[in-house]
Amino acid sequence: MTIAGAGTVFALRAIGLVLVARWMFSMSQMGYFSSMRAMTSSPWACINLVLLFLLLFLPGARARAERPLHPLPQWLRQALRFLALLSFVFAVWSVGFFTWTAGWKNAVHALAETNGWLLVAPALYAVVLWICRPRALWRSNFAARRFAIGRYAISIDNTTRTAVVWAESRKLGQYDARELSVKWPESFRTSETVAAAAPAKRGLFGRRARAKMELLWNSPAAAGHNRKTVFRTSLGSEGDRKAARALEASLGQLGQSLG
Repeated sequence: MTIAGAGTVFALRAIGLVLVARWMFSMSQMGYFSSMRAMTSSPWACINLVLLFLLLFLPGARARAERPLHPLPQWLRQALRFLALLSFVFAVWSVGFFTWTAGWKNAVHALAETNGWLLVAPALYAVVLWICRPRALWRSNFAARRFAIGRYAISIDNTTRTAVVWAESRKLGQYDARELSVKWPESFRTSETVAAAAPAKRGLFGRRARAKMELLWNSPAAAGHNRKTVFRTSLGSEGDRKAARALEASLGQLGQSLG
């Protein structure tokens, strides 16, 4: 039986093995001793070495059924994302600068000589970035009262009437589900208008702004701080909007029994 999250671990290790194989091949052509001397004086080589080490060994990574989309610890996910971003930017800059100075013909020739590695390397770094992107702990399952909105995940237990909220793999807290509510932007009268009204807003550079919702906690027993925003996030997809509407409906059903 395949454990959820095992595919993520396998994909990251496979990328690490491909990058290591290419490094070893390049070092064999240049000479191992001269390559090692060049690497010790290159900060970018050190960054890549750390990235390769993390990709191959993935310390703390473990596929778990209760965390299907987060087999990596949060620190490792963030480290891989940061190092892969640096490596991607440097690879794209290097290829672009070489193309600018040497010309398109020489760039195409170099691409053929490296068997396409000038494009494959940035693509592999981009794949690592995509795998380690911020995302919820699981996918939405309305029947099981599990909701995924952006990078947040909410689980509701109808028996105990409690809700657990996660930001990626970090637990934000456990709340009485009857004290939680969904807040929509002021321009939306009801949650059903979110999908239709969102395209009317414009954001930076004229792009469509995403509708945002908030999950609020309002506890009569918490005097002085009885109203709190648990999280606020953009509704970037139709799946997020459906999950937010389903979450609101579930909280509303439990809220009727409050008091």
